Amino acid sequence: MSSTLDQTTTTPGTPGTAPTYEPSGRGWVLAGTGAGVLGIVGAITSGMVDAVYDPAAAGDAEAITAKLATQVPEILAFHTATMFSCVLLVIFAAGLHRQLLARTRPDSLVPGVAVAGLGLVAVAQLIGAGLTTEFAFALTEDAGLVVPESATFFNHWIGTIPWLWGGAGLTGLALFRAARTGAYASWLGWTSLVLGGLTALFMVSPLQYMAGMTGPVWLVVVSLGLLRTAGED
Repeated sequence: MSSTLDQTTTTPGTPGTAPTYEPSGRGWVLAGTGAGVLGIVGAITSGMVDAVYDPAAAGDAEAITAKLATQVPEILAFHTATMFSCVLLVIFAAGLHRQLLARTRPDSLVPGVAVAGLGLVAVAQLIGAGLTTEFAFALTEDAGLVVPESATFFNHWIGTIPWLWGGAGLTGLALFRAARTGAYASWLGWTSLVLGGLTALFMVSPLQYMAGMTGPVWLVVVSLGLLRTAGED
């Protein structure tokens, strides 16, 4: 017999009530794993677009633009990974919200906070990749079509905005709260507290982009945990 919580019939905080039906499909959980992995890929490929951070081109907008023109494949890889992550994240957020509604009290703020946190991340990804078309194809056709100062700004943009995973920290803290009431296994709650809390701290600090290193890792770990327990229902 499994020692983990039966995650299909429990309604925490309401002893003596009838079990709440909860669909046991795992597609939304897999979407979370995919979103986290692709979030990591997006961060790596974003970091590979490093023209603006090259000491040899520092302060020289034209040199930065010329180097950016050689990094279009990396830009497109960043865009593709980030946008697929964005789509999958929305699916995961919807599934997690539904599950939390079934496992928390009717008046709990946890489901709303959890989905709002992931929504912030999805918006950051959408906006973070939003300038790709404007620059990638112009750089491919003719780097002279791009104003050098704008290209420099674009490199800073994709090196910062898509990394704003701080909202995932709020979701992690919400899951910790849910685990404290018995909605999830305790290890998942403590993992969410550590990784989610660190991600949330990055969000409110001047180093917001650092959340892009911890947020996707939290998502992968938690979604794999949810996938494991879903298989035991």
